[in-house]
Amino acid sequence: MIGTEIERLIQLLARLPGLGPRSARRAALHLIKKKDELLMPLAQAMAAAVEKVQLCSSCGNVDTCNPCTICTDPRRDDTVLVVVEDVADLWALERAAATRGRYHVLGGTLSPLDGIGPEDLFISRLVERAGEPQVIEIILAVNATVDGVTTAHYITDQLEGLDISITRLAHGVPVGGELDYLDEGTLSAAMRSRTKF
Repeated sequence: MIGTEIERLIQLLARLPGLGPRSARRAALHLIKKKDELLMPLAQAMAAAVEKVQLCSSCGNVDTCNPCTICTDPRRDDTVLVVVEDVADLWALERAAATRGRYHVLGGTLSPLDGIGPEDLFISRLVERAGEPQVIEIILAVNATVDGVTTAHYITDQLEGLDISITRLAHGVPVGGELDYLDEGTLSAAMRSRTKF
């Protein structure tokens, strides 16, 4: 048998996305074997994160300062608001250097089956920000899922009447993708969203 502290570590690691009980046991054992190199620095980093990491009151990003470093960056384009479902989506767009606009994190998507309504997301704050005079475009960078599309339609309805352009990410064939390996939904979206060559 193993000690309670180790069992607790395994149980907590198993809660992480992508880690099941077996992977959590392997990760815990690896951390314990590398106690000085990994476990102690990880524990210190996690303690610092608990103490310092917070939600940005403007966009919903996570950072150690409020407002976050993206919101306070003067090189950002104040005229464009990129709406994402989650902070992970914001990070993905930043890694790709896909935009210099400002962000707005919704905190999820509308999902009536899961009991998530508009009041559970940061949609009202988005409407406030979209009404600011410098904003001329809202880019809906939500996932192409049923809940993502539903959320995008709801947001579009909420922004009706504002003198701004509302766009969405293109859907279709990824760069380097082969048609034979794509699902029917992706192929249909690509055919509908075709552009001049």
